[in-house]
Amino acid sequence: MEAKFNFEDVPAMELRRSEDGSSTLYRADLAEHYHSFHGAIQESRHVFIEAGLKALAPKGDFSVLEVGFGTGLNALLTLCEKPEGTRVYYRAIEKFPVPKALSTQINYPELLGGPEVLDWFRAMHDAEWNADVGVHAEFVLHKQLGALEDFSTEQRFDLLYFDAFAPDKQPELWSTSIFAVLYACLKPGGILTTYSAKGSVRRSLQEVGFEVERLAGPPGKRQMLRARKVG
Repeated sequence: MEAKFNFEDVPAMELRRSEDGSSTLYRADLAEHYHSFHGAIQESRHVFIEAGLKALAPKGDFSVLEVGFGTGLNALLTLCEKPEGTRVYYRAIEKFPVPKALSTQINYPELLGGPEVLDWFRAMHDAEWNADVGVHAEFVLHKQLGALEDFSTEQRFDLLYFDAFAPDKQPELWSTSIFAVLYACLKPGGILTTYSAKGSVRRSLQEVGFEVERLAGPPGKRQMLRARKVG
């Protein structure tokens, strides 16, 4: 059955437009945007598609785990830019769903492809929580309602998008213990990408077994991290 959720518990969110014209949300309680204010789409494409999906280069079916479904941008970009003919199983962990009154105002479909993309995006946000939902013939979405600290699964993933709020805002989500759980969730050869290049994050990733590299960051950010599970 669909998870019951009281949207009165969701922190206040404000719709804003980033510098590339794409929408982002702002959480006043954290003084933090959901995406880079230099450009939401260009940041997500750089960090998660170019450095993640395209580095994985899947030739068949593949699976993605996202920490923080948020606006749905990373899921939508993955569907839009996955290799033709591949099928995706996409699981996302989210503690505070974006209210529909806000999600319907987000302009990603308008910028990424029009009516068909709008149908996909609406299907993602309308999808039942805690259930596998086919939002496209080649894309199954599972939105898991809950906190990352409580997450566990026996499933293994090819690709992991770590898109939590910044380490100085939610340090508990960037801990070695969290990364150990996520390392176990990846298949050998699996990739984790994140926008953060903080030294403590890099060291925690290495401590649990990842091979970590610094990459050029998206506009407005000098570096980012990509980690691989080897062996």
